[in-house]
Amino acid sequence: VQLQASGGGLVQAGGSLRLSCTASGNIFSINVMGWYRQAPGKQRELVATISSGGSTNYADSVKGRFTVSRDNTKNTVYLQMNSLKAEDTSVYYCKFVSSLVNYWGQGTQVTVSS
Repeated sequence: VQLQASGGGLVQAGGSLRLSCTASGNIFSINVMGWYRQAPGKQRELVATISSGGSTNYADSVKGRFTVSRDNTKNTVYLQMNSLKAEDTSVYYCKFVSSLVNYWGQGTQVTVSS
């Protein structure tokens, strides 16, 4: 199983980006899809998750600005990021949980210039 994340880049503060992460290989019944981020010198932190039933969970710092969604037919999770701030600069990682196994993507860099 491989997770491929894309959509990162450089954007000005106040701008938007949309991240995508798609799983390939033999993966079934993905329970939770989510996004985490890690800035230099900091621990990896949860950004947003979405369950198989559509329940979502967000870090307080992104509530109202980020939206997580999923397309089960494509084994894909999305993260729409609006009103980006300099402090959102980080490497963003996707994670899928299937049958109690965690699968991580390779990370995509998001840089927000102020």
